[in-house]
Amino acid sequence: MCGIIGILGTDLAAPRLLDGLRRLEYRGYDSAGIATLVNGQIDRRRAEGKLRNLDAVLAADPLPGVLGIGHTRWATHGVANTTNAHPHTSDRVALVHNGIIENFRPLRAELEAKGYSFDTETDTEVIVYLLTDLLKQGLSPKQAMVQGMQRLDGAFAIAVLVTGEDGLLMGARRGSPLAVGYGDGEMFLGSDAWRSAR
Repeated sequence: MCGIIGILGTDLAAPRLLDGLRRLEYRGYDSAGIATLVNGQIDRRRAEGKLRNLDAVLAADPLPGVLGIGHTRWATHGVANTTNAHPHTSDRVALVHNGIIENFRPLRAELEAKGYSFDTETDTEVIVYLLTDLLKQGLSPKQAMVQGMQRLDGAFAIAVLVTGEDGLLMGARRGSPLAVGYGDGEMFLGSDAWRSAR
């Protein structure tokens, strides 16, 4: 089962996200990744296999930013590789997802007809481009989340970053767990309860 961590804080997010993902290793996974918002832009690192591989990627190419999301993936749609690893991104959205989107095929066909090009075999990437399309139609991030979630069939938990929204970490769930935590000047999302190591 996949794991989700989201942090909106005051310290560098990537090391804390990696620590949170380590606490979720018991859930099983085959790839992992982290995305942060840096000066309003999405930046991410992903790796196939165990978290030590992602740790090595981050050591070679550190990820700044105090707002971020992390994910450990257990492949359901598409093989276990770096391309299919979360977070998935567009020019506007970074997203991690647990669960199954049952209507991803018709949604993907609809988005491809609008000119969106998909890089992965996952159902998750459909959510990324659905939200991107709604944002391009002029909806606010919160409006796009509400309308986007109404289009999805299935059980899911997601965490989302949006370009230009340095103070916004969004989450949604239907049938899958997603806990919300508040700290001193911080906010957390997680697919399981965990304590931040400080």
